[in-house]
Amino acid sequence: MASKIEPLLTVADLDALPEDDGNRYELIGGVLFVSCAPGISHQLVLQNLQIGLSDYLRLNPVGILVPGAGAIFSDYDAVIPDLAFVRHERWEQVVTGEKFTGALDIVVEILSPGSQNRRRDLTAKRQLYAQYSVAEYWIVDSENQAVLIFKLREQTLEEAATLHQEDELSSRILPGFRLKVSNIFKL
Repeated sequence: MASKIEPLLTVADLDALPEDDGNRYELIGGVLFVSCAPGISHQLVLQNLQIGLSDYLRLNPVGILVPGAGAIFSDYDAVIPDLAFVRHERWEQVVTGEKFTGALDIVVEILSPGSQNRRRDLTAKRQLYAQYSVAEYWIVDSENQAVLIFKLREQTLEEAATLHQEDELSSRILPGFRLKVSNIFKL
């Protein structure tokens, strides 16, 4: 007996899903991923990181930081990064209308609780972002009070550093940016 092959979902299918049910829907390789709306601690960590980056960008206006906007890379790949950064000189290449459609300079995901969420961000999204040439991928791990930094090398996002409490977050894409990791996790 032949097994049934499920059709891949598309961005059009994703657009047909309810918007006000408290879930976040993402597609990676035509496979639907559903997660609950972020909790308070997730959002506070996001706010701390966003404030640190925004303070830097106010003094060093090298690009634009956007929280929670959709990134549609293909008909089968559509995700919602927690934060996305694009340098000014690349903005027109990366943005179409109200969505990101090209290679972002930095993508930040804050891990949500649960092994399925960890797998999605550490494996599926990492592979997706590498496939679409995201230069840097930061994973903020509240559970372990750490930030994992991945850098693009030959279509692979390779782990470059794991930063802990007393370490400082920095990036070659953001010259002079420094943020103590412990400041990200202050609630």
